[in-house]
Amino acid sequence: MKKIDAHLHLAKVLAGYCRRGELRGIGGGKAQWGNGEVFQLLPTTGEYGDDCFTAEMALAIMDKNDVEKAVLMNGSMYGFQNIYHEELLVKYPDRFCPSCEVDPFATNHMQALERFLAEKHFHLVKFEVSSGGGLMGCHDPFDLSGDRMMEIYKMIEKYHGVVALDVGDIEMESHQTTALMRLADRCPDLKVVICHLLAPMREKKREWEAELALLSQANIWFDIAAMPKIMAPDKYPYPETVDYLVTAKDILGADRLMWGTDAPFAATQDSYEHLTDYLLKTDKLTQEELENIYYHNAAKVYFS
Repeated sequence: MKKIDAHLHLAKVLAGYCRRGELRGIGGGKAQWGNGEVFQLLPTTGEYGDDCFTAEMALAIMDKNDVEKAVLMNGSMYGFQNIYHEELLVKYPDRFCPSCEVDPFATNHMQALERFLAEKHFHLVKFEVSSGGGLMGCHDPFDLSGDRMMEIYKMIEKYHGVVALDVGDIEMESHQTTALMRLADRCPDLKVVICHLLAPMREKKREWEAELALLSQANIWFDIAAMPKIMAPDKYPYPETVDYLVTAKDILGADRLMWGTDAPFAATQDSYEHLTDYLLKTDKLTQEELENIYYHNAAKVYFS
């Protein structure tokens, strides 16, 4: 079955920044935050680097697992990879859809964004806004449908692009369902992707289901990256995770979900192979639904 990893991270240089301060690689796949916290960011299986994860490393893993293409998400934990992603737009146009990202509180962010879209021909803009590890950990909480962000969305819409948003879980101030509804309504020609299927919490399952129903809009899609990690301690082949995905499918439709891994960090919990094939182990999704989730939806959103 053809596959597109709709949520993958690369880092030529680890230079993260969020509420814990700056992040740097310290070798052995480990990274350290400015507050002194050390954790395993890159798997130690030999397929990943000691202090980076490059396109060539990713392609080797993708090829081994029959993954045809990948969507490269910026992320605060890895640091903005815009310049590296510029290189990959040219070097691997048939394998990757790289994202760009700007800080909406930077003085010249609109100038930078237009350069990425108009001159460098980025198709995807990713915002990690979560209070836990994104922009709302670095800045005071802000309205995701306010004037500052709406100006950004309108520019992306003008260039027929896609915006992807990681809004964190329901307990975070960044988790703004109403704002996402306004965004979809005010920018009807903009493709909107919400990452990690809104990061469900077991104790808030009914609220999560209600939010999915509210966000069942024609121009909104969801990636399911990191769901096995979010649903820990669920074990491979992740039956509880699959149950949540089937619930989401019943609410949204299989044409609104996109498989992704959130590697490399998610692959510190389980192998890329397991993060790739677990949906193939269930009989709760039809062949057509699997083909949409693994490939066709992401092809339509990111590669058309």
